[in-house]
Amino acid sequence: MNTGFVMSSEAVLTVRLVRSFEHRNFKPVVFRGVNLDQTVEDFVELVRNDISKREGLPPPFKKFGYDTMKVIHQAHGAKTNELVMGLEDDDKLILREGLSLKAAGVANETELAFFRREDYEIYKANPKTSW
Repeated sequence: MNTGFVMSSEAVLTVRLVRSFEHRNFKPVVFRGVNLDQTVEDFVELVRNDISKREGLPPPFKKFGYDTMKVIHQAHGAKTNELVMGLEDDDKLILREGLSLKAAGVANETELAFFRREDYEIYKANPKTSW
């Protein structure tokens, strides 16, 4: 019998695909029915596979070398004023391999950024935009 309730280990997550911090170039993609008990590595792989085939996503976003995920926003939490994502608390907010999504602090309605770590470190050292 389906009661209409989402199991606690399944979640709706928004993943912000960040191609450029400097140019604020990103696209949000929603993932439904995400198992929060899966590892960070498994979710990263799932997202990479999905975006490579996703309809309506421009080719540059499909082929980009994303390698890092960071929590941007939790449901019912304060949002950052940064336009792409906050630059603080990397030690707490960047998802670490070997943990489940749940253990990494991901819950239902969490918003994540998916980006190339090298680009982020360059931007973080000199956070200016071209706007």
